[in-house]
Amino acid sequence: MTVAMALPPAKLPAFSGGDYLAWEAQQPGRSEYVAGEVFAMAGVEDRHACASLNLAMALRAELRGSPCRVYRSDVKLRVEAADAYFYPDVFVTCSAADLADRLIKREPVLVAEVLSDSTAAYDRGSKFAAYRQLASLREVLFVDLARRAVDLYRRGDDGLWVLHPLQAGDTMALSSVGLSVPVDRIFDDLEGEGEGEGDASALGRDAAAA
Repeated sequence: MTVAMALPPAKLPAFSGGDYLAWEAQQPGRSEYVAGEVFAMAGVEDRHACASLNLAMALRAELRGSPCRVYRSDVKLRVEAADAYFYPDVFVTCSAADLADRLIKREPVLVAEVLSDSTAAYDRGSKFAAYRQLASLREVLFVDLARRAVDLYRRGDDGLWVLHPLQAGDTMALSSVGLSVPVDRIFDDLEGEGEGEGDASALGRDAAAA
């Protein structure tokens, strides 16, 4: 899961991906690996956890019984071309090879990251660049809690990634998995900052409708 990521207090010496896997297996917490560097993963706020769970549950409900599997932030995703191991907030793979590997997945069709203030620039920048090197990947979602919005990037037949911005009331048409998910479902039961304005707008709409 892309949680708030930060360097450990003492930056670990660069080592190989194999060294990282052996080292992390002995650690109490999770960390991500990029080209010889290890980044410890800190905890996230409750809204972040709720949004990623909402999305995972919505995808799981629609994909149940299919060859596709939905995973959250406790399963590693390998990006060979970037020499990286990540823990995406949510991802979907329909690969038989991935199903056979219990620890590491390599062929996702959909990846989603819930943005936080400390990781948004990294998620949209270097991490997105690494994800785009996955030949199997068709769509990437960036969930913005502050805006209650989702930026959907889809790879076209020409290999170019096109942004499809979505907001409350819209429906995400996820061609990578052949289903649609209302944007509002991702933000169900979220509390705190950014809630008031949306609630006031909703109340206004309800009153007008009445």
